[in-house]
Amino acid sequence: MEKFDTDVFVAGGGPAGLSVAIAARLAGLDVWIADRARPPIDKACGEGILPQGMAALKQLGVRLPPERVRPFRGIRFVDASGQAEARFSENEFGMGVRRTVLHEALARRAEEVGVRMQWGARVEKLNEDCVTVEGESIRARWRVCADGRNSRLRAHAGLEPSPKPALRKGQTRHYLLAPWTDLVEVYWNASGQLYVTPISGTEICVAHITRNLSTRFDDALRDFPAVAQKLAGAKISSPLFGAVTLSRRLRKVAGQNVALLGEAAGSVDAVTGAGLTIAFQEALALADAMRAGNLSAYQAAHAKISRLPHLMSRMLLCMDRIPAVRRRVLRAFAAEPRLFSALLAMHADPAPRVTRSARKIFSLGWHVLTA
Repeated sequence: MEKFDTDVFVAGGGPAGLSVAIAARLAGLDVWIADRARPPIDKACGEGILPQGMAALKQLGVRLPPERVRPFRGIRFVDASGQAEARFSENEFGMGVRRTVLHEALARRAEEVGVRMQWGARVEKLNEDCVTVEGESIRARWRVCADGRNSRLRAHAGLEPSPKPALRKGQTRHYLLAPWTDLVEVYWNASGQLYVTPISGTEICVAHITRNLSTRFDDALRDFPAVAQKLAGAKISSPLFGAVTLSRRLRKVAGQNVALLGEAAGSVDAVTGAGLTIAFQEALALADAMRAGNLSAYQAAHAKISRLPHLMSRMLLCMDRIPAVRRRVLRAFAAEPRLFSALLAMHADPAPRVTRSARKIFSLGWHVLTA
């Protein structure tokens, strides 16, 4: 019988890596995780978790400190021509949370369930039967690459992405300011989108996303006077973080005993706000597949979980590129709030029903054409 040092090795200790480590431990597997960074790990992020993501965190037993998070009840789109909003179903809510607070909660839960965590350790290589961490070879039955959108290990696993993804630039900054709404707000103009997420009772996250990779955050903020006026005088509470955001779908995310997770497995544009939610849902699916000994089940689950977020990403990117489309979509949403709410409910749904989805998409198309 082949001897392993661990059942599961996870390369990458961000939210995706920690969530699958927790899920695998809850499934009865031994887990070893490594990352060259040390917690809490921070990066540019919209910092919103959709209701389906909150349900996944509950399954993982992850507890977010209530005094350091902020529920939100839906999404509001705003541009010069007007606005439209949609709220989640009754008793459902999303959660705004600083990425560092989320990472602390995930790391704490991973420690509780017995995940072996190796911080400040670079995963150097992934071979057919082992991984190399700081010169040490570790044999694992299952290997998970959760090392981000620029994953080095993806190529080692023979799961390279398709070329030429759609690139945009995202920048985030935090402000000490009480949220003025219980919605996530997305402001649109020719320069891109400004994404405002409440993350506690006293702080908000402001993210700017644009196709212009040379745009400076402060310059972009001036293009959104309604938000700039609200932020006037508010204390900045974090450094400015920047990152490339891209929309890329991989056809293959699993091999015989290796799988990709999180942004290593593909990503949707940041404007969707679905990245964390997808990662948590896929972590549960991957743990189930490893427990069953069949990663093809994860491949199928990945396709199902990511299908609608990618569709939403394409729609929102079209709205970004073509102002006339954006105006028509927002008019349609304003005229039929139930349609916007229905599409929001479908967003990041882990088990979409094709006929229901097609009906809602057809309805949106009809309203856009006739708006």
